[in-house]
Amino acid sequence: MSRRKKVTYRPSKAQGIFSTIWGGIFVLIGLVVVIPAIGPFGLLWTAGAAAITALNAYRAFGKRYSGAEIHIEEETVENFSGQDREAAPQTHDHIPSTALDAKERLEQLERLREAGLITGEEYRKKREEILQDL
Repeated sequence: MSRRKKVTYRPSKAQGIFSTIWGGIFVLIGLVVVIPAIGPFGLLWTAGAAAITALNAYRAFGKRYSGAEIHIEEETVENFSGQDREAAPQTHDHIPSTALDAKERLEQLERLREAGLITGEEYRKKREEILQDL
């Protein structure tokens, strides 16, 4: 089994204000341009814009809304291989490693480079770090 983190982010009041303003603009566009030009789709457009604006207004001005928050939960997940492993903590450079030894970490690093997920410079730097830990 391994552990996986689930991150939930709730926007801040400032983001709510910004989104409320833009939502209001889209509602006006819906009322003035989209409804007269397209008809039924314009009603759908305006209703969607109004709903999004209302949600953002709640984020900005709601008394029960507490503002920005990041919530992190850990959950246990069974590996497909059937082996039980604990995930190693992430390193400062955000390359997660579930490997137990340097050989596996180097192989994982090589796969990341081949997939184009890290640059050659990042690969060389991380490889040096792994080799220095031996």
